[in-house]
Amino acid sequence: MAKKLKIKSPSLYNRISNLEDLKNKISLYGWKQLEEKMLLSIVGESGYEAIKCMAYAFYDYATENKGIFEAMLWYNKYMIEEGNQVTHNTFDILFKILRKQNLSDETINHFIRTLRVFLEGYVLLVNHQAFGHPLSIQKSFDFSLNILINGVKNMEGK
Repeated sequence: MAKKLKIKSPSLYNRISNLEDLKNKISLYGWKQLEEKMLLSIVGESGYEAIKCMAYAFYDYATENKGIFEAMLWYNKYMIEEGNQVTHNTFDILFKILRKQNLSDETINHFIRTLRVFLEGYVLLVNHQAFGHPLSIQKSFDFSLNILINGVKNMEGK
């Protein structure tokens, strides 16, 4: 690896102890970058529009940084405190946005989990060129995101 990075092995080992450490560092790097992009995407936005902005920021980051995104999914970010913290702020912001929509805490948590599954799964399929139909992938993403948003809107007040 040091040869590919064009650095000396001792320099590499000063920063990375083993392959698991490398995976962890790449994963944390990716989640921190993604968190920043998602949070910046909602400046000036509120409600469901803010949720959409965060989803598009996720999609853009994950499809523009395929290798880092793959590495982000290798490592369980909840196993160490730093990994847990890196996504806590994002989920907390999502929770606060959705709480203003008159949704129960349980509904909010289910929606956040559903949104995460949709985003990670959809991007994995895009990144692996797994869609064979000629329909626009972006239009399908928009369509799916709107279904999720409209579905949770129907849960308001319940």
